Amino acid sequence: MKNAILFHGSGETPNSFWYSGIKKFLEAQGYKVWAPQLPEPTNDIPELEVQLPFVLRNGKFNKDTTIIAHSAGCPLTLSVLENINVKIRSAFLVAGYARPLKGIPQSKPILQQEYNWRRIKQNVGDIYFINSDNDPWKCNDKEGYYMFQKLG
Repeated sequence: MKNAILFHGSGETPNSFWYSGIKKFLEAQGYKVWAPQLPEPTNDIPELEVQLPFVLRNGKFNKDTTIIAHSAGCPLTLSVLENINVKIRSAFLVAGYARPLKGIPQSKPILQQEYNWRRIKQNVGDIYFINSDNDPWKCNDKEGYYMFQKLG
């Protein structure tokens, strides 16, 4: 069965922006969609240390899985792809980044120190980067191109 997973960004919900519209569209196309409210960190625990175990424990990943992520959901997706043991169909990273954003201190808690780009690449069939050249949080075309250079 085709399934899709939607990851929102920091401080957002599964109903922010365009997420609910994408969820409805995918369901109409026969996808089973999981759009969780990602847990927020407490007590200075980095976001990644709370969200990655939650996703790995609750997400269903198979050859027919598509992940669609936005903003901080994109580095989370990279971490997920590095830690699963199955190759998924595709991932769409919208306004994503994989390194600290200049002048945006909250970008660090969701990032890994380093990524195993080879492992990420082997765990996803197709990966798409959608970034603009005027993103107000600096998740811009340079960040998309950086990930493209690592993953193709």
